[in-house]
Amino acid sequence: MCMWMLVHVRGSHHHYKHPNKPGRVTIPHPKKDLPVGTLKSIYRQAGWSWSEKE
Repeated sequence: MCMWMLVHVRGSHHHYKHPNKPGRVTIPHPKKDLPVGTLKSIYRQAGWSWSEKE
């Protein structure tokens, strides 16, 4: 079970913290879809693996 907690909001950027992982994950909330590079960055910040599926 993920326990990411919203700890800060600045404009359209939401910052989440996990109790067992260092650092924060920043997720922008744009009006359009997120680019793939931004999603990969979010995965990297969270410590998740990214595997592209065709």
